[in-house]
Formats: sequence, C-alpha cells, structure tokens
Amino acid sequence: MQTKENLMTDTPSSVEKPTDPAIESGLERLTPERIQQVIQQVLKKETGPRFKAYVETCMRCGLCAEACSYFLSNDRDPQFMPAAKVKNTIWEMLKQNGNVSKDFLRRAVRISHLECNVCKRCAMYCPFGIDIAYMMLLVRRICHKLEITPQYIQDTVNSHSVTLNQMWVKDDEWIDTLQWQEEDARDEFDDLQIPLDKMGADIMYSVIAPEPKFQAGLIYQTATMMHAAGMNWTMPSTPGWDNSNMAMYTGDNEISGRIARAFFETASKLRVKRVVMGECGHAFRSVYDMGNRWNSWVMPPFEVVHALAFYHELLTQGRITIKEKYKKKVTLHDPCNVSRGRGLHDKAREVVNMVCEDFVEMTPNREHNYCCGAGGGVINCGPPYKGERMVNNRVKAEQLAATGAEVLIAPCHNCHSGLEDIVQYYDLKMEIKFLGDLIYETMEKKIYEPGA
Repeated sequence: MQTKENLMTDTPSSVEKPTDPAIESGLERLTPERIQQVIQQVLKKETGPRFKAYVETCMRCGLCAEACSYFLSNDRDPQFMPAAKVKNTIWEMLKQNGNVSKDFLRRAVRISHLECNVCKRCAMYCPFGIDIAYMMLLVRRICHKLEITPQYIQDTVNSHSVTLNQMWVKDDEWIDTLQWQEEDARDEFDDLQIPLDKMGADIMYSVIAPEPKFQAGLIYQTATMMHAAGMNWTMPSTPGWDNSNMAMYTGDNEISGRIARAFFETASKLRVKRVVMGECGHAFRSVYDMGNRWNSWVMPPFEVVHALAFYHELLTQGRITIKEKYKKKVTLHDPCNVSRGRGLHDKAREVVNMVCEDFVEMTPNREHNYCCGAGGGVINCGPPYKGERMVNNRVKAEQLAATGAEVLIAPCHNCHSGLEDIVQYYDLKMEIKFLGDLIYETMEKKIYEPGA
C-alpha cells in the first residue's frame, strides 16, 4: 500500500488520466455552433450582476491560492490556483465569445468537476469575497447542457430523475428497510416504532439513499435515539424521503429543483413542524440553501435542522444522557457545508466534548478546515478518478496524521467516504465514525422522563 511518505514526490502527471466514455461520446456529438450557443445562453441569460461583478472585480492577486487544498497538495502548482481555474474556463469562454474547442471543453470538465470541490474556502481568503465555487458551478452547468458530464455522477442524477433517490432504491425496498431496522431495534426497546406517514408529527426524519442501500444501521441508531428521547417523529413512506441532490453539483438545475420540490412536498403533506436531516453536508445545503430558492422561497416552508444541531439539542436538554464517555483519542472533521456553510462547528465541538473524553483539534479547524476532498460531487465522479483524487488530497492526509488521533469523526456521508479513502491510501491507521455512532455507543438506553 502506498503511504504518505512515498507519495510526497507524486504529481498529477504521474497518475494516469482516465478516459470517461460519457465525456468523450458527448464531445463527439458537439458542433462549434452548439458549443457557442450553449455557452452564450448560460453566461448571458442565466447570470446577472453577481457574475458580472465577480468577473470584473478579480485582480488576479493569487491570495486565493493558499486556501485551495488542490494547490497545496500539488506542490503549489499554479494551474491549481482557484483564479487559474477561472481563467482557464470562464474567462476564456468570455474572451472567445463561446467559440472554444472540444479540447478546451475536455479540460474544462476536468477542472470544474475533478479539480474543485466547490468548498468555498477560497472565497474566505479573497479580499473581495469572490465566490469561485459559483463560477465552477457555472462551468458544470455548461457541461451539463452540452452533455459532457462525467458518467458516474450523471448516472446518479439519472437515478434521482427516475426514482427521486440517488441509489435506485425501489419504493418497497425503502419500506422493507425501515421495518427491518424497527424490528432489530426492538432488541433494545420493546415498544420502539419507526412511525411511517404520521400526520402532524413534530419531526420528519430524513436520510440520504446510501443509508437504506448500504448503511441501514444508521437508521437503527437514530430510531433508538428518537425513542429514548421521547420524540414525536415520523419518516415518509413515499418518494421524497431522500434529501440528497447530486443534480445540484452537475448543473442540472431543472432536476435539482424537481428533487427539492418532491422533498418539500413530502414534508408539507405530512404537516410536520420541522425536518431533521441526517449527517450529510451537501444534502443539508441542498434543502436549506439551494432547493428552496429553486422553488422560489426565500427559506424552506418549515424549520430544517442538521443532525449536529439536533444532537446538541438532545444532549443539552437532557433528553439523552451519556452513560460513560468515549475513551479513545478523537479528532473532528468539519464538513464544508455544515461548518463553513452553516456555522455549526462550535455546536459540533460541544457535542464531541459531551460524548468523548479525549478530543484533539485538527489544524486548521472550524470554518478554516480543509475539505475532505470528496465533496462537491468529486467522489461521485467515480472509481476512474480515485488515483488522482488521492494525490489531490495529500494536504488533508498530512493534517489528519498530525493529530495522532485514533478515531476520526466525520459527520457527513461524502466526507466519511472520502476520508475512508484517504486513511486507507495513506495508511493512517484511523477509525472513522459518524457522530451518531459515538452517541449511540455511549448513551443511556432508557426512555426520557421529563423532570426525572
């Protein structure tokens, strides 16, 4: 297995660049007229003052460079500077009035989908606050309309379109999984239920499709927490239960909006007071910050709460008590869309300290933490790109290794998966857990009694 030490001299050029059949077949169908028409349509008709201000304000100062994990992981190669990514995509499209080559587009796909996590860390370091992630999402929008999106993530969007979940989970499979987890959880609580379609419940609990597909035990754990805490909750039995939204990251705004509308309509139909979402960053962002706007709402029509904030609520209100703190040394990864995007990093630390005995910080941390290297749809582009993704994650591996922690807490699904790849590839000898894993492991298995 390759380790951090013998990877230090690797460069992107030493990793084989895969050929993506979806990109190549899409490029073959394109004509110069079609390319120019799509680029002009997106940049002139789908943007506005925000885009104009970003393009005209950037001074090419390069202060964004040090913020980018790709730049740092590749020995400060200038091509990975955020400003360079914009220069080599959007600016060139504008300069050429959309008259760009297929080779240019092949490179633009790679830059926007595989060399940027749209994590927005660079925007924090730009003196003008230019959101380069927004610019890269515009490039992805152009790639989508030209039908040159990487195959694996496009397949995920196709699943969203057909089934309203990203894993092709059938309706009966979803219900069967919930019933299976309910039955198993009764080993701990005889009267536990996962209520389906309970009208007027205080909470609708929502997950992403990988949970019923691969990680059903997470639903089990949450069901025991809800039951122990005495919550009035429900889960939907119909499509709209999956809160993930990969179309948000491919530029397929139409499908993205349809996914969000189905989710909101499902919660509205059940007349719930709030939606509690599982440990996923992009899904949380897609509901509280993106999907609502595609459906013409300033904010969602009900309160949307991320699992981190919900855990904090349960613990501080005494609805769940910790029997014995977790003993191993832990560190905490800050998911971009939860920490930098929503400011939940302090609550996350309060929860970790309530649950764990030995917590050590990463450096940097909180909103300044490095991205997991898997977010923004990057890991969803699939196995063909894993090798170069590992090279591009070197700075994250170094950050993890420096903590000396035995356990890495990753309260986000994409982060969890991406960090697993990094830990294995760099042989870091760390166990990765969701925060819910630790709460379930350390909590008192008893029913909450107010005033007790």
